[in-house]
Amino acid sequence: MKRMFVRCVIKGKRETGLVENGIIYRLEGDMFGEYTRGPALGSVDEAERFLPPVEPSKVAAVGLNYRDHAIEVGLPIPEEPLLFLKPSTTVIAHGDPVVYPAHMTERVDYEAELAVIIGRKCSRVEPGEAEDCILGYTCANDVTARDLQSKDGQWTRSKSFDTFCPLGPWIVSGIDPSDLEIGMYLNGKQVQHSRTKNFIFPVDVLVSHISKVMTLLPGDVIITGTPSGIGPVKKGDVMQVKIEGIGTLENVVE
Repeated sequence: MKRMFVRCVIKGKRETGLVENGIIYRLEGDMFGEYTRGPALGSVDEAERFLPPVEPSKVAAVGLNYRDHAIEVGLPIPEEPLLFLKPSTTVIAHGDPVVYPAHMTERVDYEAELAVIIGRKCSRVEPGEAEDCILGYTCANDVTARDLQSKDGQWTRSKSFDTFCPLGPWIVSGIDPSDLEIGMYLNGKQVQHSRTKNFIFPVDVLVSHISKVMTLLPGDVIITGTPSGIGPVKKGDVMQVKIEGIGTLENVVE
């Protein structure tokens, strides 16, 4: 059953809600456990701002998970998922600005990605058990200081600046992640396009593999890699990640 969970400020209050037919209902309980639908709080359009859909202990990220992107950057197709971490301080919400750290980098890139939201503690699970560990999915933008990624030879600094992991606008559960259309739009022009069927490693394999490295906790996020078409942004640019069945994540560079 499809469900949409949202965290937002509406009518001056921070709320966690369920979205149904464009209306936000208060979520009574815990989205990771038992909950019921409470009273209506207003329409999605009445939300004054969105909050990050979760507050993860970590963002586990996957590099080079689309074959065309690996070719684009001139790297070999990985034989197993290539992992890195983004700190929780990178996470911002739909509508929040991405801050360009001009004091340290001269090139910042967008990367449209599908994000997996972990729903329960899981460790050393097999691919067939992965679905039971997932709460749902949202849009992600793996913002990257591309020049630092090349300069450092590893990815920590380039991926870890504050505001470099927009997520949102909400979490959608009950959808099949195996063949979703994904795109990035820069100032209204489409610059990335693919489908998740083009993953090298599908979601269940990623969850299993990562859980055999680190314990995944409720609210943790896995971002699943970006397709070809990466490119730079400048201050004032509007980035939109659009994923079929989920929605649009929009952030401005400042």
